[in-house]
Amino acid sequence: MNVSKIILAKPRGFCAGVARAVKVVEDCLEIFGAPVYVKHEIVHNKTVVADLSARGAVTVEDVRDIPEGAVVVFSAHGSPPEHYDIAGKKGATLIDATCPLVTKVHIEVHRYLKDGYKIVYIGHKGHVEGVGVLGEAKKYGVEIPLIESVSDAQSLPFSSQDKLAFLTQTTLSVSETKEIITALREKYPQIVSPSAQDICYATTNRQKAVSLLAKNCDIVLVLGSVTSSNSTRLAETARAQGCEAHLIDNALAIDDEWFSDAVHTVGVTAGASAPERVVQEVVEHFTQNGAQVEELEAVSEKMHFIEPLELSKIKKDRGK
Repeated sequence: MNVSKIILAKPRGFCAGVARAVKVVEDCLEIFGAPVYVKHEIVHNKTVVADLSARGAVTVEDVRDIPEGAVVVFSAHGSPPEHYDIAGKKGATLIDATCPLVTKVHIEVHRYLKDGYKIVYIGHKGHVEGVGVLGEAKKYGVEIPLIESVSDAQSLPFSSQDKLAFLTQTTLSVSETKEIITALREKYPQIVSPSAQDICYATTNRQKAVSLLAKNCDIVLVLGSVTSSNSTRLAETARAQGCEAHLIDNALAIDDEWFSDAVHTVGVTAGASAPERVVQEVVEHFTQNGAQVEELEAVSEKMHFIEPLELSKIKKDRGK
């Protein structure tokens, strides 16, 4: 292996929403003790989920599996309204760790439907974030169509007279979404969208960073789980720049066969749900063989979200 340089993308790893959600579970374990139930994986990362599980967090996919009176944290991806109702009927102490940027999309569903719009949602079928967003429309007896491609957009049945709006999953590829939005606007010139893009700042920033990284490296390693939409998009973004890229959970997944004699510079980044420690494990894998490390900053990132209000109240009541 002739790797002489490691370049770390900046920004990389935890976004503000993930950092907030993970800390919510950690705080609940400290306040209430184990077990603390988590509805769906708190974030889509095997390492994070395993670490929290070892401390007493129990992940359940069906909210009906939460015991009566349990402490439950709803994941960062958002949940449909009926899940809150079920948890309430079980007498659960519920802490909602939904990312504020996902909550923003939920609020937009209500605003547009109340204003008489028909909504199109751009996302991946079956992704838990989309399930939560589309669930909001059921309060109005409405089914929102989910589209994944330009062809999906072109086959929508709306007329040129319909009041239309589109919303997007926060973790999609910027370039992929741009093509779909262009197709929507071409077919429905009257379609509107929120004033701020729904694709979150962290997704956009990490894609900018990996795009720049790919132009300066022979190969890119993306730390993240295959279940993570934003991590998958990072690998795709690097490949779109003509650079070989691999999505891995940790250093143990590195295959030395990827590194021919022509590979001298390795780029490393991490999805928004991947912890920094797995990045550093990869760095150590190469530096122990003499590789040098540098960072490549594409954009400065300083976003921070406050903790859920219900958790703040619990801390205040308990003198925490």
